[in-house]
Amino acid sequence: MHPSIANGQSRLSFWSHVREFAVPTSMIESATARRATGDWSGACAAARVDVDLNLRALGRTHGTRFAATIRADLRHLAPDLLRWHFPRIAPNGLLRPGLTVSLARYRSVQLVARTPPAWASAGQRISLALWEPSGPLGHARGHPHPRPDRHFRLDLHRHLWDARRTSELRERSGATDRWAGEAALLLRAEGLASGAVTVRLGSRRRIVLNPGAPDTGLVLPYAATWELPDLELLRAGLIDADRLHPLVASALLPGRPSGTSRSPDGTTGSRLVDCRGATHRISVADGVLVPLDHDPGELRREEMLVALGGPPLPCLQAIDAVHRHPEQLPDVRARLDHGDTAGALAAVEDLLGPDVLLRNGELRDELDRAVRRQVLHGLYRAGLADPGQEPSTRDRRLRVRPRRHCAHR
Repeated sequence: MHPSIANGQSRLSFWSHVREFAVPTSMIESATARRATGDWSGACAAARVDVDLNLRALGRTHGTRFAATIRADLRHLAPDLLRWHFPRIAPNGLLRPGLTVSLARYRSVQLVARTPPAWASAGQRISLALWEPSGPLGHARGHPHPRPDRHFRLDLHRHLWDARRTSELRERSGATDRWAGEAALLLRAEGLASGAVTVRLGSRRRIVLNPGAPDTGLVLPYAATWELPDLELLRAGLIDADRLHPLVASALLPGRPSGTSRSPDGTTGSRLVDCRGATHRISVADGVLVPLDHDPGELRREEMLVALGGPPLPCLQAIDAVHRHPEQLPDVRARLDHGDTAGALAAVEDLLGPDVLLRNGELRDELDRAVRRQVLHGLYRAGLADPGQEPSTRDRRLRVRPRRHCAHR
């Protein structure tokens, strides 16, 4: 929502990139399945949302009825939908870092979603917590902005995270004729019958609604003014309904046939190589990427010639190029940037096989960097890291494993 799109970057290309990489199909399916069984914490785990709250302890301090109210909301939280709509920043569409967003207000307590600071944002994880102005729930160790940000509040926009309210999405998608109604909701939530409300349009433009009324100091949150990017992408033909989040698709396209699921994340196939006047194939066989049209004896002889300074076979050159700087590297990098490690490693497996030993090059560097940054995020979560800290690693080779994780050797 309302990212700062820099350097003239197209809003549509920005959101196309976000929709392709930020919330993978596998996450949506897993989180939805767990939510459907009432396993709200399992749904959060599937959507890479950390739960930093204890309902049992809350019941002891604030009463069991109060804790039951929050538990009921959590059972209807669609954490993958929250990730779909969460505020993002240019140029890569990552989650806005260091942000605390109010999801619901209960007396003095608020249910909030937080993102870590940029230096600890590996994995693009979100955390759920409870916040109150004073007392133990107001503390968030190591977070730069633990207080909910009034510009990014979602407590008045439950349709962006609560599965019970998603039917409101199309009506409240940010069209200008909704601003008066959104201002009335904001005033009512603050206990006011009327008053002037400001609408921010970028960093320097402002519009005041009901300017003759007393100034309330209130500003419409971004969720009340942004235009839903999915509508724009649909109109431009840059996304089809099957690539939308299912809850978004059902809200925007109510006549769509039921049972249609989001298209699976794509993979690449085998490749052809022009090898000394013939068209040869390279493909994954027995867990590694190999040339299919050269027998083992020929390959051994070619390796000896290369050791003596001769040029390698084009098939072997192609395999080496895929190892070091594959054409698919931008997609792998995007998945890693958005925290989709499983999707990135699946793409690497599709390219090179699950048992391949990665060679030095850009691909290995990206995977190694992702591992280091995940370690840093873990240290941040444990309160053991400072801004700018970089965990040290030795120069080790990486092997892609069949169970879709990478290990150092």
